[in-house]
Amino acid sequence: MTEAFPLQTLLDLSQLRLDEATRQLGLLIAGEQEAAKRMAMLIEYRDEYQKRFLEAARTGIGKDQWRNYQAFLDKLESAIGQAGDIVEASRARTVAGQRAWIDKRGQVKTYDTLSERHDVRMRYAEQKKEQKVQDEHAARGHRQNEK
Repeated sequence: MTEAFPLQTLLDLSQLRLDEATRQLGLLIAGEQEAAKRMAMLIEYRDEYQKRFLEAARTGIGKDQWRNYQAFLDKLESAIGQAGDIVEASRARTVAGQRAWIDKRGQVKTYDTLSERHDVRMRYAEQKKEQKVQDEHAARGHRQNEK
């Protein structure tokens, strides 16, 4: 019977932590993509609204309409700036999540390597035992043939 890997609990725990880091990283990436999508929609809406403003300006608009267009465009610019901040913060969280995932993956690889080395040592010890048994069996048989 081979001896169990003494660090198996740590290997299992590190694998669970890697799985959780993988799940978290997926959520962070999805959040970053969603934030970037919202920002892109705001930019697209601002561009469309600006086109409407320029069309209206060509055909002639009053001061109040001009101010309304400008005020709304200013609000859109502000919203785009805030969305950009959110995207950057989300990107920073994603990068941190990637680093955490890489760290967790490294821990799992370390324990996997130790486990593989343990298995190799156990197989080698088992082979030595089997060889010893075979050698003893052959020696007994040889001794009985000599009698």
